[in-house]
Amino acid sequence: MIEVDNIHKSFGDTTVLKGITTVFDEGKTNLIIGQSGSGKTVLLKCMLGLFEPEEGSICYSGNRYADLSLDERRDLRQEMGMVFQGSALFDSMTVEGNVMFPLEMFTKQSKAEMQDRVDFVLERVNLVDAHNKYPSEISGGMQKRVAIARAIVMNPKYLFCDEPNSGLDPKTAILIDNLIQEITKEFNITTVVNTHDMNSVMEIGEKIIFLKNGIKEWEGTNKEIFKTDNEAVTNFVYSSELFKKVRQMYIEERN
Repeated sequence: MIEVDNIHKSFGDTTVLKGITTVFDEGKTNLIIGQSGSGKTVLLKCMLGLFEPEEGSICYSGNRYADLSLDERRDLRQEMGMVFQGSALFDSMTVEGNVMFPLEMFTKQSKAEMQDRVDFVLERVNLVDAHNKYPSEISGGMQKRVAIARAIVMNPKYLFCDEPNSGLDPKTAILIDNLIQEITKEFNITTVVNTHDMNSVMEIGEKIIFLKNGIKEWEGTNKEIFKTDNEAVTNFVYSSELFKKVRQMYIEERN
């Protein structure tokens, strides 16, 4: 669980986060949505420890980040997995090398132990035959699965995903969404996904917070988002004709 309490973050004279308070639940896919510039990425980076807020606190499983020593912060970061928007794989490394990299950097495991762990996570993301391929030799969807395998290879408590479906076709995006949700539940991870993808909201949005101009405008589930009368949320969610039709169907069924 990650508890965010009254977070404020500014850059110069520009205040980006204005008192964000929420809880990201363990074993659930927690989504942050909102327009570009709403503060989603800054909030994500605050939770990763890359930005330090001027006010408020962030607690990880009850431990307040500001109270941790440098060693404790380093240990906490090793419990975090990150899936970057562009996958951020090393082009010069094979799939196996990319996934093994965190183990070589941050653990003292034997080569055999690292190999077993890499084999396990690659099998878990359905890439059993890709060990010796390079990123340029696999599809975008496969690259994203490698990024997920690398993010979970250290058995993290917290998984952060920044626009994991960026650049993927709709079918592949659904597969990635389902994989993220399956892994979250299987390993009881606190997963936070920063996304613009409304399909992700409907597929895996067990907890959703909607940011607007640095303020938490709304929070709820993918079921509750159809019921809200919050104008800012409905304008964002139903900006496409597809979701307007879905909402109308919901209203008709309710009546």
